[in-house]
Amino acid sequence: MNRNLLYKILTLTVFAVSIGFAQSKITSEDLLIMNDSVKLPGTLTYNSELKSQPLVIFVHGSGNVDRNGNQMMMNANANYIKMLNDSLVSKGIAFYRYDKRTATQSNLKFLMNGMSFDGFVEDVNLTINKFKNDNRFSSIILIGHSQGALVSMLVDHAHVDKYISLAGPSHSVDKTIIGQVRRQNGDSIATIVESHFKELATTGSIEKVDPNLISLFNKPTQPFMASWMKYNPTEEIKKVNLPILILNGDKDIQVSVDDAERLHEVNKKSEKVIIENMNHVLKTIENDSENLPSYSSPDFPLSQKLVSTIEAFIKQ
Repeated sequence: MNRNLLYKILTLTVFAVSIGFAQSKITSEDLLIMNDSVKLPGTLTYNSELKSQPLVIFVHGSGNVDRNGNQMMMNANANYIKMLNDSLVSKGIAFYRYDKRTATQSNLKFLMNGMSFDGFVEDVNLTINKFKNDNRFSSIILIGHSQGALVSMLVDHAHVDKYISLAGPSHSVDKTIIGQVRRQNGDSIATIVESHFKELATTGSIEKVDPNLISLFNKPTQPFMASWMKYNPTEEIKKVNLPILILNGDKDIQVSVDDAERLHEVNKKSEKVIIENMNHVLKTIENDSENLPSYSSPDFPLSQKLVSTIEAFIKQ
């Protein structure tokens, strides 16, 4: 056999064996955490050969987001949470991700009679309690994405070591939505949205909802919106007495770089990093036309600058 060919075969064999050995270290465990009757199924992934490693708990954004970062009813299949999981675990950082309470079909009967934003906070507190005395993990880091950035500010941080705000809004939800509606639909409809939010804040409900806004202000949603809008992220982040990393992508069409700037401004102890060409679902895109397609496809690459920045912050 040709010597060069033999060398290539041996090299490929050794490479394949080394990959298989590395993969054998990775262990995944499916867990179920209960918040009364609400089920929170999730997956813990870690390197079983490490005696101790930091643990990330990922707190998802708005919508019916599952542990992978997908929303089946909206055909959103970006898979970004699973991709971040795999990338960080390969760096020796354990990762826990769970199905949001609104993504689990069996929970719906418990949520139909009213849901509070504080329920999301309780879910994270229970998750932290699950791992706080687990000797496999040297520290606990919360990564709160979008809506989850605010949720992660509000939890009990007694057993949390670091906090990462990932694409976290800086305004309360009412101001955020009013601004989005104004940019997309103009002042007239934004004025109606603003008046609805004012009525909701004052009375706890909206007597007569504009027909064009039923999906936003339907009766079951109103108590949830009222419980969410009382929190202002720029006030809540001031209370976080942990090492803080604020991350945002400059291709994010939902949460702007200005939001990251405002959060950093009110908590000067925080570290802020703006990631070039990263969008809201943590993907690297080359041009704006790729932004929305990346929400429904796992084929767009996760930002590697995001991975390296998170790794450096956790290990520093």
